[in-house]
Amino acid sequence: MFDTHVNLHAEAFESDLEEVLTRAREAGVTRMLAICERLDSFPKVLSIAQANDDIWCSVGTHPHHAKDFTETTPEDLIERATNPKVVAIGETGLDLHYGYSALEQQTASFRTHITAARETGLPVIVHTREADDLTGDILEEEYAKGAFPILLHCYTGGARLAQRGLALGAFVSVSGILSFKNAHDVRAVIKDVPLDRVILETDCPYLSPMPLRGRRNEPSHLPYVADALAALHETERDNIAKRTEENALRLFARVSA
Repeated sequence: MFDTHVNLHAEAFESDLEEVLTRAREAGVTRMLAICERLDSFPKVLSIAQANDDIWCSVGTHPHHAKDFTETTPEDLIERATNPKVVAIGETGLDLHYGYSALEQQTASFRTHITAARETGLPVIVHTREADDLTGDILEEEYAKGAFPILLHCYTGGARLAQRGLALGAFVSVSGILSFKNAHDVRAVIKDVPLDRVILETDCPYLSPMPLRGRRNEPSHLPYVADALAALHETERDNIAKRTEENALRLFARVSA
């Protein structure tokens, strides 16, 4: 299995990162993508990827932190993405729930990341919360300027944005939220996403799947996310693991098979 979104540089893992990675491998997680959430944390994220043959990373700034990196240019991202361990741009996007950064700062950052994705050919990892219509508008406007690979990560948005993304060739990733008792709307949306466009993630250290909800999340919990997707499609975990890993390797083409 391929855990396509882990925050391995988070403070939650500083004391036991090696144990976390050992448990992940023992659970059948063969590849991991360490996510960069702030451009100034990129050296730490990259160092984790470089120290492990089964870990790759992204480069980018989460919309929460857009206010802190208003001078970032596409070239800043492109230069860092020349490292072969960097396989994605982001995460980026829009978050109107918390509003930690102004909308103008978030949209400018989002477009900067998209430009870098277009220029490098690497997928842009998109975070969207309470911003479905604007996210869809920006993706469509930018795609019209030139294609770029898209991942709608940890997807909890509505059906319309999912379908708009799919029309642009996007992949959709699911997390432990899919297993939550009250996540009926999420399951309904994901059920309509073709299985060849779905990948798995933990988004750790948050969002532990059932029956581990409330605990610190980590990559070893990914099989429970696979179980939730398997239950949704009335199939077996092994089938889900195989298909979602194939999908992830198509999306993150720089990752070695």
